[in-house]
Amino acid sequence: MNARRLDTAAVRIIGTEDEHLAHNYHPLPIVVHRAEGVWVTDVEGKRYLDLLSAYSALNFGHRHPALVAAAKEQLDRVTLTSRAFHNDRLGEFAEALTDLCGKDMMLPMNTGAEAVETGIKVARAWGYRVKGVPADAAEVIVAHGNFHGRTTTIIGFSDDADARDGFGPFTPGFVPVPFGDADALAAAITPNTVAVLIEPIQGEAGVIIPPVGYLRAVREACTENNVLMIADEIQSGLGRVGETFACDREDVEPDVYLLGKALGGGIVPVSAVVADADVLGVLRPGEHGSTFGGNPLASAVGAKVVEMLASGEFQERARALGEHLAARLGELVGNGATAVRVAGLWAGVDVDPAVGTGREVAERLLARGVLVKDTHAQTIRIAPPLVVRATEIDWAVEQLKVALEP
Repeated sequence: MNARRLDTAAVRIIGTEDEHLAHNYHPLPIVVHRAEGVWVTDVEGKRYLDLLSAYSALNFGHRHPALVAAAKEQLDRVTLTSRAFHNDRLGEFAEALTDLCGKDMMLPMNTGAEAVETGIKVARAWGYRVKGVPADAAEVIVAHGNFHGRTTTIIGFSDDADARDGFGPFTPGFVPVPFGDADALAAAITPNTVAVLIEPIQGEAGVIIPPVGYLRAVREACTENNVLMIADEIQSGLGRVGETFACDREDVEPDVYLLGKALGGGIVPVSAVVADADVLGVLRPGEHGSTFGGNPLASAVGAKVVEMLASGEFQERARALGEHLAARLGELVGNGATAVRVAGLWAGVDVDPAVGTGREVAERLLARGVLVKDTHAQTIRIAPPLVVRATEIDWAVEQLKVALEP
């Protein structure tokens, strides 16, 4: 599908965006008009199966009735107060989320990048005020191939040229090591190390799953050296991989959870840093904040998200359907795909260069009514809402088989 085949309304809408929006994205040529569950409908009336879920922000599908009802009820009461005042929804949200995480406290923000930036500030403050690291000497160990956001601090420790080049100078204090190499990580720890910041599964890199035992080894190294383990579960958490958190796959509990995306139920941006009081308690009034962080609308939706996760239903769906997805995608290896990686309802499919690029395969799937997104040239990512059905997975894989034909 290309722009010249779109109807007049779609051409006009895309043209208006091209004229008035900064060109920091390269969207597929589809204009979404309505959505429900796992399906979206464009302005031409064509339906598509959404296998991206807005990068896991739509774990519960588009317009889940319980989440829409929670948002509508709150819209009729109060939406924003700022943290200058208390509101009657934030406390219950905080209690529910900390219970889900098994922690004492949370700090609410809006976007994933804000959660990561907040986690870094907290780790540095903890390093200076608790661990006793000399002023301005704190180091944070990160992993090659990471994606934690697009702020200038975060891209400074990225090794993605598209994210990094042309935006320096960058913030010092970050030490990169190979992802999945626990020995390299342990060797990089110094007396000035305050935290290890990792994605338990690297999403933007192509759903890269570390070796079994890696997360446990990271946890042990952090404990032995009095270093905070910070898990960026913004994409991998909240049911996506068949557990509440990806760290649960190895029964590992980090010191700090960074959460976002699905926490807002696909309705509002909600993120959070969750940790025990001896970590988050280092912050003092006035040292960090957000005008919209913890607003009543976000809190109402976030509390409903946590309530839905507490039942375990969505984790079990992701676990069972993920096994089905893995079996079906495994059929593609050697048939247009060179490798497949699956964790719950989250998959990376490496496209054989002889077939085309990841973008080309995504465009072929678009023409067949399936939405995915490419990354790093040869990989497509698959992350359907957790309410997807096995029959819908089967249909999507059949379309992918055709899209992978030479």
